[in-house]
Amino acid sequence: MKKRSLLFRCTVTLIATFTLAPAWSLRAQTKPVLVEEIVARVNNDIVTLSDFQKADAQLHQEIAQDCQNCPPEKIEAEYSSRSKDLLRDLIDQDLLVQRAKDEGISVETAVIKRLDEVRKQNNLGTLEDLEKAVESTGLAWEDYKNQIRNNLLTQEVIRHEVGSRISIGNDEVKAYYDAHKSEFVRPEQVVLSEIFLTTGKMSPEEVEAVRVKAEDLHERIVKGADFAELARRYSEGTTAQQGGELGSFQRGQLAPQLEDVVFKMDRGQISGVTQTKTGFEILKVEDHFQAGQQPLEKVETEIMNRLYQKRMEPGLRDFLAQLREESYVTVMPGYTDSAAVAGATIIKEVAPTPDTAQKNRKKKKLALPKATGV
Repeated sequence: MKKRSLLFRCTVTLIATFTLAPAWSLRAQTKPVLVEEIVARVNNDIVTLSDFQKADAQLHQEIAQDCQNCPPEKIEAEYSSRSKDLLRDLIDQDLLVQRAKDEGISVETAVIKRLDEVRKQNNLGTLEDLEKAVESTGLAWEDYKNQIRNNLLTQEVIRHEVGSRISIGNDEVKAYYDAHKSEFVRPEQVVLSEIFLTTGKMSPEEVEAVRVKAEDLHERIVKGADFAELARRYSEGTTAQQGGELGSFQRGQLAPQLEDVVFKMDRGQISGVTQTKTGFEILKVEDHFQAGQQPLEKVETEIMNRLYQKRMEPGLRDFLAQLREESYVTVMPGYTDSAAVAGATIIKEVAPTPDTAQKNRKKKKLALPKATGV
C-alpha cells in the first residue's frame, strides 16, 4: 500500500459515524460533508477559499477608498497589479504568526488594549457594545479579535527579526542629506500630535465633564506623563492608535484658533486645552520648521525613517524566503503564490481508495486543520 501524502485533499470532508450502528454497516452509513475548499497549506495551517475571497474583497475596498475619484480603468489597473500578491500575503502572514507562536510571543494584553482603543474611537461604552457593533457588520467577534491578534503577532516578529537588524549610521544619514538637499527646502510648518476628546451631541453638563477630563490629562502631561501613551489610551480621535500623530501642517491648513496657537510654539511644547466645534484638543508640537533650507539636525529623524523603510521591504522578503525554505508550503492547482521558493518540491495529492480510507480511520482519528483568517 502506498504511503499517503501528508497533505489532505483539496476539499476536506467530515465523516459522520453512528456509534450505535454495527461495525459491518459503518461504510453504508457514512456520508462525506463538504466543509471548505483549501487554497494553500502552510505547515499545519491552511488558507481556505473563504480566506482568499475575504482578502480579495478587502483589497477592492481598500483601493476604492484610496482612489475615490479615480477613473474605473485606473482602479482596475491597481487591482490587477496588487491582486497578484494576494495569496503570497496570506501565506506570509501565516508564516509570521507561526514563527511568533514558536517563539512564545504573546500579545493578549495588547489585543485587549487595541480593542479598548477601537471602543473609544467609536464612542462605545463597553467592550460588549463593541462586540455587538462588530457582529452587526456580519463579522464574528472571535474572527475580529483573531485578525487583531495576528496583526500584532506579525508586527512583533517583523520588529524583532527584521527591524532590529537594520543599522543606520550617521555618515549614511549625512550622505543622504547631501544628495537630497532640495527635498528639504520647505515653507514654515509644524509637526503635530493630538489628544482629542469628542463632545458630539452632548448636553452642556456632559461637555463640562469632558472639559474636566481634558484638563486632567493636560495636567498629567505637564507633570511628565508620556503624551503618546496618553493619546493611545484616552484620545478619541482616529490618530489614537498612532500615539496621536497628526502629521505636518503649513500655515493655512489648520483652523485659525489652532494655527494661532501652534505656530507660536517650539518643538516639544504642549498647547492648553482648546475647544473646537466637535470636542477638546490638546496639541503637542513634535517639530517646528522655519521656512527655507532645513538643517540636518532638523530632518535627521525623517532621513533615518526613510532609510529604514527602504531597507525594511527587502529585509522582510529575505526573512520570509528563509521561513518558506524551513516550512512546508504548497498551493493548490489554479492558484499562484508570487513568492514561491524556486525549486520547491510540488506535492500532488492522491485520493485514497475507499479501503485505504477505511483502514486509516481505524488507525487514528482525522485531525481537521483549523482555518485561519486575515
